[in-house]
Amino acid sequence: MTGKKFICRILMLVCLGVPLHAMAQYGPANVVTEDATMRMLAPSIELPGTVVSRFDSRLASELAAKLTWIAEVGTEVKEGDTIARLEDFTFKIREMEAQSRVDREQARVTFFESELNRLEELSSRNLAAKSQLDQTTSDLAIAKSDHLIAQAQLGYAQIAMHITQIRAPFNGIVTERLRSIGERLNVADEVLRLVDPNSLEVIARAPLSTVNFISKGDVLQISNDYRHGNAPIRTIVPFGDPQSHMFEVRLDADPKLWTVGESVRLTMPTAAAKEVLAIPRDALILRREGTYVFKVVDQATVSRVNVIVGLGAGAHIEVFGELSAGDPVVVRGAEGLDDGMAVNIISTASD
Repeated sequence: MTGKKFICRILMLVCLGVPLHAMAQYGPANVVTEDATMRMLAPSIELPGTVVSRFDSRLASELAAKLTWIAEVGTEVKEGDTIARLEDFTFKIREMEAQSRVDREQARVTFFESELNRLEELSSRNLAAKSQLDQTTSDLAIAKSDHLIAQAQLGYAQIAMHITQIRAPFNGIVTERLRSIGERLNVADEVLRLVDPNSLEVIARAPLSTVNFISKGDVLQISNDYRHGNAPIRTIVPFGDPQSHMFEVRLDADPKLWTVGESVRLTMPTAAAKEVLAIPRDALILRREGTYVFKVVDQATVSRVNVIVGLGAGAHIEVFGELSAGDPVVVRGAEGLDDGMAVNIISTASD
């Protein structure tokens, strides 16, 4: 420590009989600083939001059949993987029946095509009646039509066989089993819930008064009691509720930071941003006699500066006082500092 205060403190310690090796703790205080800067800030409010998955489905049966197998809760699946199976005996029989009908109709088409060729050849030599030729042509057209109908019926039977296995429509995790093996299902009965944990978004409802101060792509701060981060606005639903005067906003959420179902707080601007002199909130020291910060002078000592705070946004807040952009203020280690004390800057906090 330098200056008169340091000398006075040393003399006081000597008078009190404090050993010299114990006086080392009264050397320059270690602090972390960050520069005051000109920033674009806007007044804001905190709104509640919820983290949800963009792909969260309750998958249902498309057939009336018995459930024979279902994936366990927690199973990770890829798109197209089977996650439940229905009893398929009846549908196999229907597929066989439909295939037989197709084969039968194909045989009729083949026969009438051969018969038509034969009659056309005889007709060219005037050995076949025209009415007989017309009848065979008509029979062939009907057979081809019946063959197409049989193929369509086979297609329905094959679709039914295909959907006896419930498949994942996207990558995800089975989070809930809504039915048990052996239960008889009806069409549209829900079987399980599948959630994609890697496609997350935050849904919040904001006052209509804020809609003019945000845009798609703007980055907002989100936080809860355990973590905080930033998220870009993915979409804004521009139609507000006339009763609640609220509208919906959705933000992309980082799946590495958030999980489905978490409650979060969004910091939403309530007015247009303006350029102000701002410092970190951590630099403020609040006392009954007022609010102040410690400014580092010549990288060696601190000067106490009284300030008046203005609007705040996130970790920074507007201040009025004897500060300028670029002035370093103490953000860590201010406890116990006094005006004129020597300090040792151990690091400079980054934005």
